[in-house]
Amino acid sequence: SRYVNAYRGYAGREPAQGGPHMKLYSGPLSLFTAKVRVALDEKRLAYELVSVPFSRSGGYQPKHPDVLAINPKGQVPVLVDGPLALFDSTIILEYLEDRYPTPHLYPQGVAERARCRQLEAAADEILFPLVFELIAEVFYKSAAGERDAQRVARARAGITQHYDALERRLDERLYLCGDFSVADVGYALTATFAANLGAPLADDQPRLQAWYGRVLSRPSVTKELAGLAGAIEQLST
Repeated sequence: SRYVNAYRGYAGREPAQGGPHMKLYSGPLSLFTAKVRVALDEKRLAYELVSVPFSRSGGYQPKHPDVLAINPKGQVPVLVDGPLALFDSTIILEYLEDRYPTPHLYPQGVAERARCRQLEAAADEILFPLVFELIAEVFYKSAAGERDAQRVARARAGITQHYDALERRLDERLYLCGDFSVADVGYALTATFAANLGAPLADDQPRLQAWYGRVLSRPSVTKELAGLAGAIEQLST
């Protein structure tokens, strides 16, 4: 079959919350799907993974018919949990927190939770568009001479500026929202893509670098990044 189904548990162990009753439609290089996979692993939830086709030349084509039936935009991630079908990673993450609250991936206070949601959204809506500029110029254009050097420089400068703001936020905090949260997941995954495209964390951002190391030490994130690295290597050959 073109669409590969696979079972995933948490770090190779039996999930704590029963057998697989959820289905996640996923792309190999989708950072937004990667966030959901990390959350599912952190919560030790069993699920069936459905990988949709992707290539450097054609992108996510052809669209998976089940994804199109649920998401008019035809984009992953799509999560099916019994009779409920959801798209958009932020909506899915909030649903998982409400439906399966242990362990928490959001703060419990109303104001703190709102700030954390805002940070998770900023990773998607502010940082990722800058990284996508590098994806367009570096990942999809293998020859340096084909790249728009000014576009690359602007994107890298914008990423550094964004990181400076995160460095300030991490003063006296181990994680962006106090405890480990969806904001850390979104930012760490996006920062990894940025580093692979020539925009690493800077030497004058020690708190951010220490935070990054803490997030990457989590088994769920380690496993996810290994999977993304394997997908990139496969697409590059």
